[in-house]
Amino acid sequence: MSKLHLVFGGRVQDPQGTDFTDLNAIHIVGLFDNYADAEEAWRANAQRTVDDAEMKYVVVHLHRLLEPEA
Repeated sequence: MSKLHLVFGGRVQDPQGTDFTDLNAIHIVGLFDNYADAEEAWRANAQRTVDDAEMKYVVVHLHRLLEPEA
């Protein structure tokens, strides 16, 4: 199984949390089969919005959710 990673972002209520304010406005960057590519995509989008404290991008390790026992 590939080690899938999802990169997405959006506006959050608190910059230290992950409570997204408008799920309909989430920006799905993409799915990546390795962490290096996911991190590169995350970094590019996070740096693009660095001046907006309410915008947050994250990397989700989907492979950990799909196989929690691994």
